[in-house]
Amino acid sequence: MTSLVIALLLGSLSALVMFPAARHLRSLQGGERAQATLHTAGSCMAGHCSVEFEADGRTVVADLPVGSGGGKESVGADMAVRYRADDPQVVARQEDVGGGGAALLAWVSGGIALVFLALSVLFATSLARQRRN
Repeated sequence: MTSLVIALLLGSLSALVMFPAARHLRSLQGGERAQATLHTAGSCMAGHCSVEFEADGRTVVADLPVGSGGGKESVGADMAVRYRADDPQVVARQEDVGGGGAALLAWVSGGIALVFLALSVLFATSLARQRRN
């Protein structure tokens, strides 16, 4: 039963969080480019980092999206970002707009989910055979 729950959680992470995050990051490839500094450090892959940059003559502090890299950077680190011209709060690091890190994590968690699902099926069939005998 535990294997099935783990499979469902990892599959949900992959399908509902990481694949959409990769798509969102790719959508910013054609965005406006700006030089930014890391404003808040944390677990950037989980979306707990923010950057500060200039957009249209004003200072913007925006959160980096789920799937972002740069978690090992310290506050004040310089980085290039891409943002939506009509909404500077939608931003991503230049290195992340390919979506590769988020997509890789989506595939890995999906693959592990399939392994746990297979283990659940094997365990269930084994249990059913033991009960028959």
